[in-house]
Amino acid sequence: MTDYRWGIIGLGDIAHQFAEGFHSENSEILGVAARKYPRVQAFAEKFSIPNAYESVDEMLADEAIDFIYIAVPNNVHHSYIMAALEAGKHVLCEKAITMNSQELVEEIELAKEKNLVLQEAMTIFNMPLYLELQKIAESGKLGKLKMIQAPFGSYKEPDPTNRFFNPELAGGALLDIGTYAVSFARFFLTETPRVLFSDVLKFETGVDEQSITVLRNEKDEMASVTLSFQTKMPKQGIVAFEKGFITIDDYPRADQAEITYLDSSKETITAGETSEALNYEIQTFIDTVEGAENRTLPLTQDVIRILDQMRSFW
Repeated sequence: MTDYRWGIIGLGDIAHQFAEGFHSENSEILGVAARKYPRVQAFAEKFSIPNAYESVDEMLADEAIDFIYIAVPNNVHHSYIMAALEAGKHVLCEKAITMNSQELVEEIELAKEKNLVLQEAMTIFNMPLYLELQKIAESGKLGKLKMIQAPFGSYKEPDPTNRFFNPELAGGALLDIGTYAVSFARFFLTETPRVLFSDVLKFETGVDEQSITVLRNEKDEMASVTLSFQTKMPKQGIVAFEKGFITIDDYPRADQAEITYLDSSKETITAGETSEALNYEIQTFIDTVEGAENRTLPLTQDVIRILDQMRSFW
C-alpha cells in the first residue's frame, strides 16, 4: 500500500484538531511549519511529528512531503496554495479555500497544469451522513426538492482586534461560518443557484457581522442562508421536499438526521461519526489523489461564486 506524507502549515485550533485526531491507513504527518519556530517545535513535540521546519519554504522543498494541509487565516490561503502547488504538492486547504473566485480559478489552473489535486476541507461535502442523504434524495422517495434553510449564528466578543472582526485577516461571518451554511445549501441543491437577494449588517471595522440571503436555481429550488457573529442560532439545517423534510442538527459535522413525512411519521438516518469528520476529508482527498473523481471541488467553486455574489449585493 502506498504511503503518503503530510506537511501542516499553521498552528491554530483546526490544525490541532487535524493532528490530534489524524488517522489514515496509508498516510502520516511528517512535518509542520509556521511563522514562529518555537511554537512549531512545541506543536511537533505535542503530536509526535518528526519534523519541525524552520520555514514553510523549507517544508515545501522537502521531496519527502506529498500533501500539504493549510490551516492559516483566510487572507493568506491563496499564497500558500500557489506556493505548495508550484512545489509539486497536492493541497488540502481549510475553508474558505479562497477569498474570491478569481483566486480559486488561478489555483485550479495551476493544479491542472501540475497534475495535482486541490480540495477544500469542507466537512459537509465529506461526512457519510450527507452522502447517504444524497442517495435518499436522488431516489425520489421524498419527491421534488423545494426549500432549504441554513442558519448559523455564533457569538463572538465584539473586539475590533480579534481576527473575527479584523478585515486585514479576512474577518467577518461570511468567510468563517458562512461557508458552512452556503455549502450545506449547495450540497442539496441539484443545480447551481444564483443569489436573488442579500443584505448585510456590518461591524464597526467594516466586516460583515450578520446577513440574510436568498438563493434560487433554474429548477426553482430555493434556499435561505442566515448568518450572525453577534447571536447564537441553532445550526439546524432543513431540507424540504414535496413528500417530507430532513432536519439535521449541528449540521457541519452531523452523523444523524431525521426525516419527517407528510403523515408526521419520522425516520432517523445515521451514518459515520462526528468525531471522525476531519478524517473523512483526509480519505476523500487520498481517494482523489489515487484517481477518484474530484467530486467536491465543483461544489467548492459554486460556493465561492455564491459568496462573491453575496458581497456584490453588499
